[in-house]
Amino acid sequence: MFELTKQFRFEAAHTLARHIEAEPSRRIHGHSYRAEVTIRGHADPESGMVIDLGLFRRAMEEVRDGLDHRFLDEVPDLGPATLENLSVWIWRRLADRCPGLSKVTVHRDSEGEACSYAGAGGDAR
Repeated sequence: MFELTKQFRFEAAHTLARHIEAEPSRRIHGHSYRAEVTIRGHADPESGMVIDLGLFRRAMEEVRDGLDHRFLDEVPDLGPATLENLSVWIWRRLADRCPGLSKVTVHRDSEGEACSYAGAGGDAR
């Protein structure tokens, strides 16, 4: 069994209603994000690949385009722009195109924060 991981970065702005540090979060502000997508599976006997990296790259570029330099409050089906919601949003857009999708992690490296979603237990949305 192999795990193949690819990353992309995106810059985006948002607002967020919070209970602490509420005032700065309610103002429009931005972050640099790094998304890491992992596919798990067996290598195809003929190609030797879990997934063609060109197909993987194209799928991730389309997802990145939906987030990069966007106002996340306006991204359809995202909800509040939390690390949790970003992870699930990316998962939903890749699940049909990337067989063996096993984990999506969204990082905010400047804050030392990350959230992973593995699809376990189903998606409530």
